[in-house]
Amino acid sequence: MADDPLFYVVAVACLGVAAILMFGIGTFGKGGDFNRKYANRIMRWRIGAQFVAVILILLFVYIRRQGG
Repeated sequence: MADDPLFYVVAVACLGVAAILMFGIGTFGKGGDFNRKYANRIMRWRIGAQFVAVILILLFVYIRRQGG
C-alpha cells in the first residue's frame, strides 16, 4: 500500500483537512475581528478539502479492490 502514489496523495489530502480544521478551531477559540471576518470562509475551505479527501479515499479503495 505504501508503494502506491495515490496513497500519499490521500494522506496529504487528509493532513490538509486536519490543518485547515486546526486553523479554524484556533481562530474560533481566539475570537476577535479575524474570526468574525473569516470564520465562514475557513469552514467552506475545510468542507471543500474534506470533499476532495473523501473522493480520493473512495478512488483509492476502488482501485485497490480492482487489483490495480
